Amino acid sequence: MRRESLMRSWLPGVEVAKNYQRSWLRTDITAGIALTALLIPAGMGYAQAAGLPPETGLYATIVPLLVYALAGPSKILVLGPDSSLAPIIGAAVLPLAAGDPERAVALAGLLAILMGAVLVLGGILRLGFVTDLLSKPIRIGYLNGIALVVVVSQIPKLLGFSVDGVNLIDEIRETVSAIVDGAIDPTAAGIGIGGIIAILAFKLFHSRIPGVLVAVFGAIAVAWFLGLDDDIPMVGALPQGLPAPALGGLQWSDVAELIVPAAGIALVAFADTGVLSRTFAARRGESVDGSQEMRAIGTANVASGLLGGFPMSASSSRTPVAEQNGAKTQLTGVVGALLIVVFILVAPGLTGYLPEAALAAVVIVAATSLVDIRSIVDMWAMSRVETLLAVAAFLGVALVGVLEGIVVAIALSFVAVVVHAWRPYRTELVVVPGVDGYHDIKRNPTGTRIPGLVIVRFDAQLFFANGAIFDDYVRRVVGRSPDPVRRVIIAAEPMTGIDTTAMDELVELDQYLSGNGIELVFAEMKDPVKDKLQRLGLGERFGSDHFYPTLHTAVEAFGSR
Repeated sequence: MRRESLMRSWLPGVEVAKNYQRSWLRTDITAGIALTALLIPAGMGYAQAAGLPPETGLYATIVPLLVYALAGPSKILVLGPDSSLAPIIGAAVLPLAAGDPERAVALAGLLAILMGAVLVLGGILRLGFVTDLLSKPIRIGYLNGIALVVVVSQIPKLLGFSVDGVNLIDEIRETVSAIVDGAIDPTAAGIGIGGIIAILAFKLFHSRIPGVLVAVFGAIAVAWFLGLDDDIPMVGALPQGLPAPALGGLQWSDVAELIVPAAGIALVAFADTGVLSRTFAARRGESVDGSQEMRAIGTANVASGLLGGFPMSASSSRTPVAEQNGAKTQLTGVVGALLIVVFILVAPGLTGYLPEAALAAVVIVAATSLVDIRSIVDMWAMSRVETLLAVAAFLGVALVGVLEGIVVAIALSFVAVVVHAWRPYRTELVVVPGVDGYHDIKRNPTGTRIPGLVIVRFDAQLFFANGAIFDDYVRRVVGRSPDPVRRVIIAAEPMTGIDTTAMDELVELDQYLSGNGIELVFAEMKDPVKDKLQRLGLGERFGSDHFYPTLHTAVEAFGSR
């Protein structure tokens, strides 16, 4: 039993394989074929963005996809080189490489190994709880932000030109300026827009043939037939070579130089992956363990570094493509990885006729599937605060950056929690004729108070931020009572804790009430909170006669007096 549990924890892909359904096979394979057309240029492009040879980007795609198929808990996540990691990798590796390409590859591999080790250790220590901080508003805002960023980045490629914007605003401004200046290439734009139409048309008519395949291979056929390889931007032919160790010439001093950047990249990679993994799992009605995800991403990075790759994470542009094309399991990634190998060995020149505009069409259609305006509208009707959190996550991702946007949204979530605990719901309880129990006076304005008695409920733990509010509220309720008050009962069941600052406020409240001839007692207080009061030295002030097991017994005790 323990062996099976360890297998499910470390190699969940094996469990998926055991329970694999034949009906999934066709969609997994077709999704893998469609995904391959995007994996190749993305891997090569992000490798070059990091200052590394393009083939390392393919190795950082092939190896992690195969490893994650065994170790990854998410059935839909697609791993590979990422735009947010590429500049950090280049900044960490290139100065140490001093212009030597082979040393740069070795250092990038070492960086991936160190980063992976950090993540594996974090997973073992169960530090994946960070994904528990990613509430529904954050996930919705994040996905909508990602969709906008991805679509804007692909529009220039779709229309046959390029821009150099460093952020979303710059990209939008430069794209609009280029369009106004007539930079659109009619041929590239025709292929790109035609690709979008083909994908949507095949989806609209529920064709068994994925529209992505038609768009990609149709674009290759058109480019080859018309000889467009020199006229519009192409992905380019695949480099030669298969994943292999490339760690020669490393020294222990390199480890010391790269350990801090590795920890930073690990944080960036897992923050991005954690949101993406949990969000897509929720869309499929599944759940993902954050610590297990952390271990899997770490293991995939270690394997990438050992076999000629570099640090990578989950892809926010390639994962939607897999989902959009019906991927059911990690087999989609395996198919994509194996097809890259096949193309490298058999037809490396085929991608030389693949227009970048066609790939942009694939990415744009996939990214638009992430847009979820309806959920934000529904959320507005339920909670203004949560809606603002979603909007903050959206704006953070879109205007500041993916990681920064997530950090901002999580920080705002903490603020919302503190504000909620700082000013919680509080009310006076009254008697409603014909109804048992004691009820919220705000909901039952016709209810009556018991003469001489005030019952107050405060729906939060008492801590430094709300202790004074609790004190002031009880005093106000006592002050507006039409009859002289002899006892105050705190309906303490919602109170889950108390700290030393709130304890001082409680003592001051008791002193104030005692000075006015009013007794302060508690009903339904949880034992751990009572124990805390004892440890804080309040046992003498609040003896056992100050606590009642139920609100009813507290009221009865007052009546008997």
